[in-house]
Amino acid sequence: MAFKKLLASLGAGGASVETVLSEDNVVPGGVVQGEVHIQGGSVDQRIEGLSVGLQAKVEVESGDQEYKQDIEFTKVRLGGAFELRAGAAHTVPFGLEVPWETPVTMIDGQALRGMHIGVTTELAIARAVDSGDLDPVNVHPLPAQKAILDAFIQLGFRFKNADMERGHIRGTRQRLPFYQEIEFYPPQQYRGLNQVELSFVADGQAMDVVLEMDKKGGLFSEGSDTFRSFTVGLHDFHGTDWAGYLNQWLSEVGSRRNWF
Repeated sequence: MAFKKLLASLGAGGASVETVLSEDNVVPGGVVQGEVHIQGGSVDQRIEGLSVGLQAKVEVESGDQEYKQDIEFTKVRLGGAFELRAGAAHTVPFGLEVPWETPVTMIDGQALRGMHIGVTTELAIARAVDSGDLDPVNVHPLPAQKAILDAFIQLGFRFKNADMERGHIRGTRQRLPFYQEIEFYPPQQYRGLNQVELSFVADGQAMDVVLEMDKKGGLFSEGSDTFRSFTVGLHDFHGTDWAGYLNQWLSEVGSRRNWF
């Protein structure tokens, strides 16, 4: 990535900064590693602070309106204040922990449309703050998440879309101010369905899997038999036939409602 220009608060001189990621492929619970390269400008400058964080572009509903909002959902400060001499160069390594709830942006090597997550770099210079550009990261699913996703593919579901929405899913272990929904088109045998929405809410031990059916012609809300939430251990998910589990639930609900 090209150097990003950061001007001094009075418009004189100007430091530049570049963030270089050692690896842009990560998983929830992992670590993004990299270096921040700071290059002094033509004058000495007081650096008040340097930090890196993870940022997501999230959908927000407000009344009848929807808009996108950048939300920084984790942040780490890299050292304290220091004097940046004119022309001096500094390299600051960092390790940024990826929260377990971080949405996935890749499935089987394919980027999910609608997902924008990356590393932000913030350099505070003499009471002025510049956040710079976003360095994208690819968040791959945990093995337990991949098992659920593979089950959908095995049943013939096709990926439709993914988004991140501000808000909370009740009854889950969610701590971030937003959550991800992955939407699938159903195969022909579930002809009464329009789509199925899938959300993961993980921590270091387990994850809540939230599913909601969308019948053609209308949406259903939590509390009906078209909504299901269950817990999957991150390390003991291998013994379940997830394709069979999902098919049984879909078939039972569809039969009761004469969809299929």
